[in-house]
Amino acid sequence: MLAQCDLIAFLATVSPEGARAFYRDALGLELVDESSYALVFDAGGRMLRVQIVAAFQPHPHTALGWRVADIVAAMAHLTKHSVRFEFYAGLPQDAEGVWITPEGVRIAWFKDPDGNVLSLTQFG
Repeated sequence: MLAQCDLIAFLATVSPEGARAFYRDALGLELVDESSYALVFDAGGRMLRVQIVAAFQPHPHTALGWRVADIVAAMAHLTKHSVRFEFYAGLPQDAEGVWITPEGVRIAWFKDPDGNVLSLTQFG
């Protein structure tokens, strides 16, 4: 049944002002609604609800990611908007922070202002 339904992605923030600026201005997502409960963005035709919470501890793993056609170009664009890419001990990443899986998939990680781990993935 759910295969025919639209997916809604959720993240959390303790700082809606910082989240609004990050997702709207740095990532370029359209802010479509805002309430005392959540910021709602259009993420490529999918709803991203950034819930406003009093306290939050981010997970250490990827919470949300985007498939990109050109990871180098996407990273360059985000870097111009002050997005910093993450480096992880023990993971062989290149100088920009890209890890190439044994299958050739290219992945890079970055965090939002609340510490949610986000990623870019270039397949094939």
